[in-house]
Amino acid sequence: MASGYSGTLYTGVTANLVSRVWQHQQGTTLGFTAKYLCKTLVWHELHATMESAILREKQIKGGSRKKKIALIQQLNPHWHDLYPALA
Repeated sequence: MASGYSGTLYTGVTANLVSRVWQHQQGTTLGFTAKYLCKTLVWHELHATMESAILREKQIKGGSRKKKIALIQQLNPHWHDLYPALA
């Protein structure tokens, strides 16, 4: 999730991406994404198990902002909201 191209980035894990993104976009979940207005789904990846998703989340969170931006740029160079294609 992002607040914009040069804004705040948020990395998280969920078992239901469509529902979770909707919650972030509607502001129904208090916390980091609400505080920093991270409402745009700019990147995502699927995992077979929650365990592998959590390991990947930790890896991404441990990386630099530059690495996170590179991941987004590979999938979504124009930083479009990917949510409408999922919903």
